[in-house]
Amino acid sequence: MNTIKQIIASSISVKQALLEDENLLARILEVTKLITQAFQNGNKVLFCGNGGSAADAQHLSAEFSGRFYTDRNPLPSEALHCNTSYMTAVANDYGYDVVYSRMVKGMGKRGDVLIGLSTSGNSINILNALSQANEMGMITVALTGISGGKMKGNVHHLINVPSNDTPRIQESHIMIGHIICQLVEENLF
Repeated sequence: MNTIKQIIASSISVKQALLEDENLLARILEVTKLITQAFQNGNKVLFCGNGGSAADAQHLSAEFSGRFYTDRNPLPSEALHCNTSYMTAVANDYGYDVVYSRMVKGMGKRGDVLIGLSTSGNSINILNALSQANEMGMITVALTGISGGKMKGNVHHLINVPSNDTPRIQESHIMIGHIICQLVEENLF
């Protein structure tokens, strides 16, 4: 029972630190505004991540392309790992480091938003995708852990959860994603 309570307390502690960080909250609000504007301008939001962060990317993409709270028209959003034939072919032929950057190059356009999820901030395939998106005039966002890793200097907007603990970071990424989805939906509908 104590272990369960400690895990819950740890999760609350990270969220409390996030709640008290006015700069981080302002960055979340700024990203919300940019995503709202992107959708208003006919652009899309793309997500990428690895492992649990890929699952989170797919989850958040579905909140936009499906629905969140409101019964509304779908918003153009996609998690880049969902085409397994593409992923396995490109990983086999070119290497896993470029699976997302090649897709960004093929699908992305100026004004689209790319959100990369990486608890370390150092995932090379996501770094490559963010670099490709930057070259194309896309808006880049990284959701990371406290340091931001190498993504810190390579994105327009860094949302770095105040933790080094992967499960606590991922829990916060979903919460932040849900906040953004709710506010974007309210802004648009």
